[in-house]
Amino acid sequence: MTNKPTFDQVRAEQLKYNAKRASGYREQALKLFPHICGRCAREFSGKNLPELTVHHVDHNHDNNPPDGSNWELLCLYCHDEEHSKFENLVRYGSRKESERAPATHNPFADLKEQMDKKK
Repeated sequence: MTNKPTFDQVRAEQLKYNAKRASGYREQALKLFPHICGRCAREFSGKNLPELTVHHVDHNHDNNPPDGSNWELLCLYCHDEEHSKFENLVRYGSRKESERAPATHNPFADLKEQMDKKK
């Protein structure tokens, strides 16, 4: 009989792992960038600084270049919105694919010539 970990144990381990991973790049990002949300421009300091999150531009949380080129600081609300947009893109695809090119055919382009031929 194997001792399977409970959901709470697995979740606790995942949270510890995420916190450890985030602590490194979060600290770096807070040193590199001003404490301002990259979307709504809200400023953060002191008590509300934990509301400022590090967003991975390419959505790969393991891509953490030391220059911060894959990060942007976003407030909790803008960060949630950004991830919602990404989830919708994955789920429904891009609108750009479904947009049609404008029609370029002009059925009346040579109308005057045809009218002149009939005279």
